[in-house]
Amino acid sequence: MEKMMALALVQARLAAEEGEIPVGAVLVRGTQILAQAHNRREATHDPTGHAEIQCLREGARRLGDWRLRDCTLYVTLEPCPMCAGAMLMAQLGECVYGAADPRLGCCGSVYDLPDDPALGGKTRWTAGVRAEECAALLQAFLRARR
Repeated sequence: MEKMMALALVQARLAAEEGEIPVGAVLVRGTQILAQAHNRREATHDPTGHAEIQCLREGARRLGDWRLRDCTLYVTLEPCPMCAGAMLMAQLGECVYGAADPRLGCCGSVYDLPDDPALGGKTRWTAGVRAEECAALLQAFLRARR
């Protein structure tokens, strides 16, 4: 977990360098890295340009299957409603995230979308991997922009 989150943090730093909110993600199946991405909403003018969405798209493309049941997504910030919904639609096996998002987090903070029985989700999630480092990167970026 630590190693994959370190790779997600590299992606988050790339996002910050590009003026994007510093969120990075890595999608893996077993030991195979399928995709690495960072936020690109500003660069692409795309509201769905979140790191998680990009990883899910690339992983599905590489596998030739939209079902990502045996994959794990590592992301530096707790997924928002859009990304948590995409994880469910992709039937993602697990999401591991660093910092909680008390404003928009949908894997336990504001809401627990993957555990909503109405949605029949099967995505497990684990919170807090390298959380302090993930949060510090985000906080430093936001402070510098104010």
